[in-house]
Amino acid sequence: MFNEFKAFIARGNVLDLAVGVVIGSAFTAIVSGLVDNLINPLIGLIIGGVDFSSVGFAIGDAYFGIGNFLNAVIKFVIIAWVVFLIAKGVNKMMPKKEEAAPAGPSDNDLLKEILAALKAK
Repeated sequence: MFNEFKAFIARGNVLDLAVGVVIGSAFTAIVSGLVDNLINPLIGLIIGGVDFSSVGFAIGDAYFGIGNFLNAVIKFVIIAWVVFLIAKGVNKMMPKKEEAAPAGPSDNDLLKEILAALKAK
């Protein structure tokens, strides 16, 4: 069982996933800092000095933090855009796979042969 586990961990996919999670966490922290410290103050200047994270309303004891939700949406869009750009760049760098020529006759050719054989009977 230990050898199977060792073989599982040694495969590149598990290690790549672990590295991706760590880098993703660090990148999320960077984007959070960008949104909280640069983008939200800029939006606050444009809309008149409103602290974006404190925008919300209360009904009874429940507080609905719309500003915090909008911050999360902004962070998600930035992260999704960067991941899209990275994936697009990686796809361009990867060598294109050449389509292999068909090994044998196509289905259409086989059907024509069967039809000819049936007509010959």
